[in-house]
Amino acid sequence: MLRIRSARAAEVTLRLHHFLPPTTSGQVGFLAPWAKKIEAESEGRIRIDIFPSMQLGGKPPQLYDQVRDGVADLVWTLPGYTAGRFPILETFELPFVADRSARVNALAVQDFADAFLGAELGEVKPLCVWAHDGGVIHSSRQVAKLEDMKGLKLRFPSRLSGEALKALGAQAIGMPVPQVPEALSQRVIDGAVVPWEVVPAVKLQELVKFHTEFAGSPTFYVATFVLAMNRARYENLPAELRAVIDANSGLAAAAMAGRSWDAASAEVSERVRKRGNTITTLPPEEVARWRTTTEPVVSAWLAQMAARGLDGQRYLDAARAAIAKFAAA
Repeated sequence: MLRIRSARAAEVTLRLHHFLPPTTSGQVGFLAPWAKKIEAESEGRIRIDIFPSMQLGGKPPQLYDQVRDGVADLVWTLPGYTAGRFPILETFELPFVADRSARVNALAVQDFADAFLGAELGEVKPLCVWAHDGGVIHSSRQVAKLEDMKGLKLRFPSRLSGEALKALGAQAIGMPVPQVPEALSQRVIDGAVVPWEVVPAVKLQELVKFHTEFAGSPTFYVATFVLAMNRARYENLPAELRAVIDANSGLAAAAMAGRSWDAASAEVSERVRKRGNTITTLPPEEVARWRTTTEPVVSAWLAQMAARGLDGQRYLDAARAAIAKFAAA
């Protein structure tokens, strides 16, 4: 547990639970500075204790329910760990929709969430909704063209990234990222799709030697994140403390997260390169082949949304418009 302390005794102590080690840049670069900022702006009246690596118990897919039920006051989680539960937010996890920049994705997802996700995330108080930078394929053999994906056993984080991997010829295996090192060691998988940010936390650069990036935008895949608070816990705060939380939520928090993920991506990829691992960047003409091959995943999702009485094309158009808006900013 990481404890954020102040000189005066806190009136409110909040427990923030997440699934990755304390060394991950998601905690070091975003959650811990965010917690310190709230403590400072509340003049020490709010203290946030961070519990990484599922220290409060349970498994990563249970985090959303934990904050809904008050097991934790705050959680950082992947909605994609519970397939199909957040169909509108899934829009950004479709192949070749999101930008390669975490800043752009983070702001776009938050903007989209403000417009469309009030009901879908209504069981909790969503403080920030964002997505990481373009995901990378990390594998035990080089992937330099579409044909290299055939039969490759790859871990995926969310339902739609798994469907995209299947369309590309890979064997898609879903699991939370903390399980990846053991699965690689036991050869259950040949690799994983994750952003650069998480690589050092699970020592992926030591377990595989090949890494494949995608030139340009839109990028192959991203996963979305939610930083959520128990709704009753939020509503029972004094008004002036709710105002501190509010000032560090929404686009302000998304921008902070985006900067953290982009900085980590540049730093980690350079470190992996210097280590001697092979980083392949697929050129635009090759990326176009992958995009064409995964188009049926988008078509199938639109049909699934229609079956649920949801206008998938409306959400897809809105997601692309939000990405374009923040990419141009």
